[in-house]
Amino acid sequence: MTIDRVTLTRRGALGAALAVAASVPLASRASAADAPPRLTLPPPTGPFPVGTTVRPLVRGDRVLMTSLWYPARDAGRYPRAPWLAPAVVRELLVSAGFPPDAVLGPLTAGRLGAPGRRGGERLPVVVYSHGAHDHRAGNTVVVQELASHGYLVVTVDHTGDAFTQLPDGRVLTPDPEVPMYPDDFAADIRFVLDHLGELTAGRHDPHRIGLFGWSKGATAITHVMFAERRVRAGLSLDGPMEPEVPDVLDRPLMLMTAEFTRAAYPSVATLWSHLHGWRRNVQVTGAEHSSYTDYQVLLPQMGQPVGILDPARAVRIQQAYPLAFFDRHLRGRPARLLDGPSPAFPEVAFIP
Repeated sequence: MTIDRVTLTRRGALGAALAVAASVPLASRASAADAPPRLTLPPPTGPFPVGTTVRPLVRGDRVLMTSLWYPARDAGRYPRAPWLAPAVVRELLVSAGFPPDAVLGPLTAGRLGAPGRRGGERLPVVVYSHGAHDHRAGNTVVVQELASHGYLVVTVDHTGDAFTQLPDGRVLTPDPEVPMYPDDFAADIRFVLDHLGELTAGRHDPHRIGLFGWSKGATAITHVMFAERRVRAGLSLDGPMEPEVPDVLDRPLMLMTAEFTRAAYPSVATLWSHLHGWRRNVQVTGAEHSSYTDYQVLLPQMGQPVGILDPARAVRIQQAYPLAFFDRHLRGRPARLLDGPSPAFPEVAFIP
């Protein structure tokens, strides 16, 4: 399976779900004049309310739209942030060939512009990279979970291969005439790392930086780790790991695999052999490629299951394992969940 095939897999799943949503008779809604149904995301489990803000970065002739997610205070009086801007949701729907008003995107737990939690402590920061032809909101379940537990999280749209809205209101979609590769994504991530002080207003701890990504973004974050000593730990969500990186890595990397397993893909097996530091490979029974993203919980609401994994169980896994990983490697906490199989998560297998 190539990276292009991954793109088609994601778009095919989205298209199938939108077909179901678009085919729901209007009579099943209260009236034709009512708003379309709104999807929902589960709330995070952490002790802190979540704030979020949008921060554009100019990189040459491209604008990288980023969002900062953080532990907040006095958040209740601020509006909940949309998962994606409504205009971007409409483009996603239209790109799959369906009415732009088939559904409304969910609201997140993040409160737009809420003030950050008081305290002089610099916080660990995690940067997220999305998959091919996707967007920075694709793993909001994980992002807001980390923020609710005291992390700063930066998500970035890889302009040219993302559905995104610029500050002037223009909506950009993936450009098939200008292909982007994992190293292009990696260059964007390194640019974001260069500007973390600006994005976080100096509140991040430069010695506690982590990365996570899904699909092509997962491959990209591993490339960054091979090149960047300032990144302490990385989490790959079903990355194809193409092209291979002919080097060794001595810092923690965890693979959560579904379709891109070491047994099925030599590129993933080769990466594993190059990991000379702390490493784990977990695999969730019944998971598909999109099962480690928000699509796992959103698509079933539109009538299209993702694999045979129960959405509620998938959410708990998405919330528990990334948090445990970064708690161990950015905060030095025990995180026993990573030591082996857990009776609380019988779906999660540890691949030796």
